[in-house]
Amino acid sequence: MEKKTYTPIVPELTKNAITVLERRYLKRDKEGKVLETPVQMFRRVADTIAAADQKFNEKADTAPVAEEFYHMMTQLEFLPNSPTLMNAGRELGQLSACFVLPVGDSMEEIFDAVKFTALIHKSGGGTGFSFSRLRPANDVVLTTTGISSGPISFMRVFDVATETIKQGGTRRGANMGILRVDHPDIMDFIMCKADKKQLNNFNISVGLTEAFMKAVEKDENYDLINPRDGQVSGALNARKVFNRIITQAWENGEPGIVFLDRLNRDNPTPHVGMIESTNPCGEQPLLPYESCNLGSINLSKMVQDDKINWKRLSDVVHLAVHFLDNVVEVNNYPLPQIAEMTLGNRKIGLGVMGWADMLIRLHIPYNTEEAIELAHKVMGFINEQGHAASQALAKSRGAFPNFKGSVYDKKGEALMRNATVTTIAPTGTISIMANSSSGVEPLFAVSYVRQVMDNDILVEIHPYFEAIAKEKGFYSKELMQRIAEHGTLHNIDEIPEDIRSLFVTAHDISPEVHIRMQAAFQKHTDNAVSKTVNFTNGATIADVARVYELAYQLDCKGVTIYRDGSRDQQVLSVGKKQEAAQPAGLDKDQSTTKRERPKILKGWTYQMQTGCGPLYVTVNEDATGLFELFTTMGKAGGCAASQSEAIGRMVSLAWRSGLQARQVVKQLQGISCHSPSGFGENKILSCADAVAKAIQAHVEANGGKVQHEKRVFRKGACPDCGGIVEHEGGCAVCRLCGYSECA
Repeated sequence: MEKKTYTPIVPELTKNAITVLERRYLKRDKEGKVLETPVQMFRRVADTIAAADQKFNEKADTAPVAEEFYHMMTQLEFLPNSPTLMNAGRELGQLSACFVLPVGDSMEEIFDAVKFTALIHKSGGGTGFSFSRLRPANDVVLTTTGISSGPISFMRVFDVATETIKQGGTRRGANMGILRVDHPDIMDFIMCKADKKQLNNFNISVGLTEAFMKAVEKDENYDLINPRDGQVSGALNARKVFNRIITQAWENGEPGIVFLDRLNRDNPTPHVGMIESTNPCGEQPLLPYESCNLGSINLSKMVQDDKINWKRLSDVVHLAVHFLDNVVEVNNYPLPQIAEMTLGNRKIGLGVMGWADMLIRLHIPYNTEEAIELAHKVMGFINEQGHAASQALAKSRGAFPNFKGSVYDKKGEALMRNATVTTIAPTGTISIMANSSSGVEPLFAVSYVRQVMDNDILVEIHPYFEAIAKEKGFYSKELMQRIAEHGTLHNIDEIPEDIRSLFVTAHDISPEVHIRMQAAFQKHTDNAVSKTVNFTNGATIADVARVYELAYQLDCKGVTIYRDGSRDQQVLSVGKKQEAAQPAGLDKDQSTTKRERPKILKGWTYQMQTGCGPLYVTVNEDATGLFELFTTMGKAGGCAASQSEAIGRMVSLAWRSGLQARQVVKQLQGISCHSPSGFGENKILSCADAVAKAIQAHVEANGGKVQHEKRVFRKGACPDCGGIVEHEGGCAVCRLCGYSECA
């Protein structure tokens, strides 16, 4: 019998996509050398996932299925979540991105959850928790006759554990922390990330109930319930609590909100358990110990001759459901409890990316009624076809084991292979691979400015816009540079108005349109929709309140907002360049003449423990004040020592030229490297960070004060490459190197 071979399809990957694949996805040896090509990666994944067919038919020829999976991925029509691309066909074999773990109200249960979290993060997954079962702070602990620490205290334990785990060197740990709005510690929870210096490995959301929202509408009090005994332990005014959530979200984007009763209204297996949390980005509600496998269809590839190719979209939906069900089968689960729960419900989450690109190809502006109507049509079609595909699989493979007692069983509907089928996830790095817009988000920018290693400045332009600009005759390098500086096409008169309205960006779109688009996709999605509602920096608290209320009215399952600049320590995204100005820290009449060095200076030396060893920082002063800074590494020579010396020289030059300590601290503090040291307030992220902390300690020891900024993670810039960061689905993603805050 003639052996079937693969069609020689080579994916059309951009240079940026190849960079991301090489940095984060492709096999490497112990020395870090890349061992496979992108084509080999896709074949590895296709063969591994297709092989699951033999579990249901030992004689099945899986080559044709593998060919279809390979074609679908290499044509960038569909991509699974990152762990599947990274780990399918490899020793680790853990293919899920989303997990939820229970946190019980005992020391044993809490630290079991910490241990399980470490194992999941090590395998490449993200975790969600509800801390609502934990008794409040200062409550009685009968076994020790002491008082409890409360949920927030234990969240810090999870946070430190996550910080310690580096997910195989390819993915960061990420967590979702949820607390019910009727928990006695709710006000402390709302404020727990206000100072930006703790719980930086958590997204947090308040779990709202229908009873609470009705109390908000009526401006009434609602009861707080102690989870230890289920008794009422107090009351709060619902409107005041709601306003505090909104105000804090306006301040720095957190907490988000999750409508818990809606999650459980659509829980397909209530007889198995109640949903109390979601994955880190909020789109995947899960039962305790449950995981889910996600994948996204690239809608930009579903347009042909300015029309949606419904036939190909249907084919890809059916193939993708088959693919994701096979992932459930071949997955190597990190815990037996997770394997049991996941195989019992077989949840999958098929979503989309490239929605903004599809609209552009169809000549439909994102912020129009036509776009919202099309969202209903497209996602309704995907959900319908996805359920049909799951039903077809159930006929040959059987329904998910917990089908009896599920909502499908109670309604007398056809057997389903999967308890859920659709989810709209943030697509992060896989959308970079596909060279498409992220999830259901609008474009973040039409053009980026990118600085490469030889200090050349490259302007990266949206491919559809570049093609139209050349076709319409208004393309020029100078114009593209201007667009990159503005970050938007508004007020650029050389561009026709119809093109400007077609290429709208996240900040060109009103928050109301953002939430209406989210609601349109939510109506046809089994699980939830991950989307960020973007606000300009000048948005008011009342603007945020209107969006939260609209999300409730439109039956969304949660909301994440981001007000531009509310977390950023510097604006490095896109936008008009600042005009040349007086150097920071100098008044107009202040001289920039460099002070001459006296022969004798007094100084102080500070020992700072860095990841490269002890760093000794010497600060010298003259009669005017701070004058110069020297650094000495505990180990002489090497890159760290030379860079620390360079920092010392530049700091000295800055001080002798009139700059103040706070300007230097502001620039150096928060810079991170691959080898941090310490924890909490004593954590030193790099040698530069150590110098900043030494200067701060010196000034404060001598009676001064440095008003500094905490920059554990600079939301304005990627900590890996310094590139542009987009906010999507409650996460921050770099479009240049593929870094994702939320794994």
